[in-house]
Amino acid sequence: MRDQTSSTEGEENETGDFVTGLARGVAGALFLALPMLMTMEMWYLGFYIARERLLLLLLINIPLLVLLAHRIGFEETFTWREAFRDATIAYGIGILTSAVVLAALGIVGRDMPASEIAGKIALQSVPASIGAMLARSQLGQGTGQDDDERETPYHTELLLMATGALFISLNIAPTEEVMLLAYKMTAWHAMAVIVLSIGLMHGFVYAVSFIGGHELQPETPWWHAFVRFTLPGYIVALSVSFFALWIFESFGDSSATEMLHSLIALGFPASLGAAAARLIL
Repeated sequence: MRDQTSSTEGEENETGDFVTGLARGVAGALFLALPMLMTMEMWYLGFYIARERLLLLLLINIPLLVLLAHRIGFEETFTWREAFRDATIAYGIGILTSAVVLAALGIVGRDMPASEIAGKIALQSVPASIGAMLARSQLGQGTGQDDDERETPYHTELLLMATGALFISLNIAPTEEVMLLAYKMTAWHAMAVIVLSIGLMHGFVYAVSFIGGHELQPETPWWHAFVRFTLPGYIVALSVSFFALWIFESFGDSSATEMLHSLIALGFPASLGAAAARLIL
C-alpha cells in the first residue's frame, strides 16, 4: 500500500513539474518574443515573405528546438524521442501564443485571407517557440541536469551559439535600420564593428566572470578558447545573419559592399546572442 502511495505521489510530482514547465514555456514565449510580436516589419513579412523561405525557416527551427529540448527541456530528457516531444510542445506553445497575441492586438482577424493569417502566425511562432524552450533556463530554478556535471560536445556548442544568434537576428534582421546602417557604414566602421563583435563575444564568456561563464584552466593558453570557440562562433553568427537577411529578403538590390556591411552590422548583435547562448544554456 505504501509503495502504491509513493508511486502515485511520484506521478503527481512529475505531472506537476510538466505543467509548471508548460506555464514557464508560455511565459517565456511572451517575455522573449513579445518585441517581435509587436514589430510592424514582422507583421508585413508574414504577408509577403516567400512561402518557400518561410517553410525553410520553420524546418530549420525544428532541430534547434530538439537540441534545446535535449539540454533544457520542460523536464529532464534522457532520449532524443523525449527531446522531440518537448520540441513539438514548444512549437505548439509558440503557435498558440502567437495566434492569441496577434488576434488580441488585431493583427490577424477573420476578414484576412487564410494564407496571410497562417504566414503571420507561422513567422512569429519561430521566436516564440525558442522563447518557450529557453524559459526553463531563464525562468526555472535549476530543475534540470547540472550543466557543470556534463560536457557539451563541440558541435553542440556551435549549434547552441547558432540558436542564440538566430534568436537575436530574428529581432533585428527584418528592420530597415540594418540596411540604413549598411548604407552609412564605411570600411573603417566595418572593421571596427568586427573587432568589437569578436572582443565582446570573447569577453562575455571568458573574461568578465558572468554566472554561467567558462573559466579556462591555468595551463590552457589564452589563444585556445579564442581559436576554438570565439572565432568559429563569430563565423556561425555571420552565417546565421546572412541566413536571416536572405530569409527576410533584406538584401534586395543592394550592392556587394552594402550586403557585406549589412551582414557585419547584423553580425554584431548576433555574435552577442551566440555568446549569451553559451552563458545561459
